Amino acid sequence: MTAELVRGQNHPLPEARLEVRVSAGKPIVAGATLSDEQGKVPGVEWVAHPGAPTLPGIEVSRQAAADHRLAFDLDALPRTVHRVSVLLALVPGAGGPVRFGAVAAPFVAVTGLDGTEVASYTLTGLDAESAVVALELYRRQGAWKVRAVGQGYAGGLAELLTDQGLPQAQQLAAGITEAVAQGLARSVAAPPPRTPDTDRTRQATAPAGSPDQAHGGTAPQSTSGTTSPQSPYGPGPQDTTRIDHTTAAPAGAAPTDPSAAAQPAAGGPVNYTHPRRQT
Repeated sequence: MTAELVRGQNHPLPEARLEVRVSAGKPIVAGATLSDEQGKVPGVEWVAHPGAPTLPGIEVSRQAAADHRLAFDLDALPRTVHRVSVLLALVPGAGGPVRFGAVAAPFVAVTGLDGTEVASYTLTGLDAESAVVALELYRRQGAWKVRAVGQGYAGGLAELLTDQGLPQAQQLAAGITEAVAQGLARSVAAPPPRTPDTDRTRQATAPAGSPDQAHGGTAPQSTSGTTSPQSPYGPGPQDTTRIDHTTAAPAGAAPTDPSAAAQPAAGGPVNYTHPRRQT
């Protein structure tokens, strides 16, 4: 049965190999710090974060995300480690929320490797904080337990790491911010979803073909290579007007029919002599 923890409550862990699953609704950074018997983090090599996601017995996410799965093998931790703190932080400089009070309360759950929940905790009551210690996995009399913490820091990761005694807190916080920014730069944005408006826009901008092209045909062509428009009601009346390029007959000459002179005799050669030309 899952134990739903409140702030300050603890619960025994039945197994050494487990996961911590985080759901925040917005992209956040997830990491973990290792502390000695006095609760201090001796150096940066005791912090698992996106820039250094793997430590002995710990593996955290490599980039900011709305959901995380952190893996732990408590038996693989050094014997000098007495506490593991699971920390969450908002992404600085990414245009998102800058305080946990502006987002839904993050939810964390300790599960077995098969996904069975052992304990869960909802981080309520946060406001101006931009970094928070969500859970502690701590060693007590040879056994491991989990405690709901929910300690927030308005000064972000730098203040959180300073509170845990890390000498290089400012430098490490800046390094984590840089690693997260590089991860966001490498990620590819998803294409916008297609909408009916997009389809209509594509159809409107497509080149309009002729009515014949719309039905898969081609426009009729005349024998001279130019397009000859066709009427749907059949061929129209022919234009019988002709331009007479002949010269006027001299005065006193008998009129002749130019068409008769231009007609060749049946079976004879064609006469190309101009009917009005005089030799």
